[in-house]
Amino acid sequence: MLTLPLENQRVKLSILDLDNYKHLLEVAKQPDLVFYSPSKIDTPNDLKTYVENAVDRYKRKTAIPFIIFDKKTNTYAGSTRFGLVNWKNKVLHIGWTWIGNEFQGSGLNKHIKFLMLQYAFETLNFDKVEFRVDERNIKSRKAIEKLEAKLEGVLRKDTLMLDGFKRSTCCYGILKEEWPAIKNRVFEGF
Repeated sequence: MLTLPLENQRVKLSILDLDNYKHLLEVAKQPDLVFYSPSKIDTPNDLKTYVENAVDRYKRKTAIPFIIFDKKTNTYAGSTRFGLVNWKNKVLHIGWTWIGNEFQGSGLNKHIKFLMLQYAFETLNFDKVEFRVDERNIKSRKAIEKLEAKLEGVLRKDTLMLDGFKRSTCCYGILKEEWPAIKNRVFEGF
C-alpha cells in the first residue's frame, strides 16, 4: 500500500529514520524553526528524541515521517509528516513541517504539500486531510489557506508549549471531494 518515497522534479520525501536524520542536524540548529511547536529540535539530543518519537509512531502506524530532500539545491531541507493517522475513519493530519530558512519562500513547501495531498487522497484513499497550526502562526496559516484548506474551528488553549504558554490551535481541512478542484487550481502544472 505504501509506495515510497514520494518525489517529483523538485523534492524527494523519504521515510525519516534513525539512520538518515543526521542530515538534518545543521538545519535543525537554526533558531525558531519550531517556535510555534511544542517540540524541541535544536540540539543533537533533542533532534534524536524528536526522530525517535516519529519512528515509534511510524511503527505503530499512526504517523509517516519524512525527511525532505530539495533536488534544486541538492540538500536536505527539513522534515514533515502524516500524523494522527486514523486508518478506520480515513482521516490524517499533515504537519510537523519545518524547513531551513533558506528554503522558506522558495516554492519547496508547495511541492511537498502537493505530493502529500496527492498521496493521501489518491493512493491511501483517505477522505480528509487536516492541518493544525498555532493561532499566532500567521505565516503558516496563510500558507495553509493558499492550499484552499477550510478553517473548521479553533481549539482554545489546547496545547501546552515548552515555555508554559497554552496555545490555541486553528484546525483546517480538505475533503477528498474538494481535492480534484484544488489540485487543478492550486497545483496547476505540477
